[in-house]
Amino acid sequence: MAVLKVIEIMADSPKSWEDATRKAVSQAAKSVNNIKAVWIKDQSAAVNKKGKVTSFRVTTKITFEVNS
Repeated sequence: MAVLKVIEIMADSPKSWEDATRKAVSQAAKSVNNIKAVWIKDQSAAVNKKGKVTSFRVTTKITFEVNS
């Protein structure tokens, strides 16, 4: 029987929400093994005074298998 754990990671990117998601998973993978899935809990974007989107932000839930 597998035991799974979920952690919450926030990340941002000047390119896209997809890129921010990839960054969240990539950063988590540096210290977490056996990542099985990522769920996008929330998305937002930062906007400057001129009305231009400057960064895309995601809050993710990353699921990984815990070794017993």
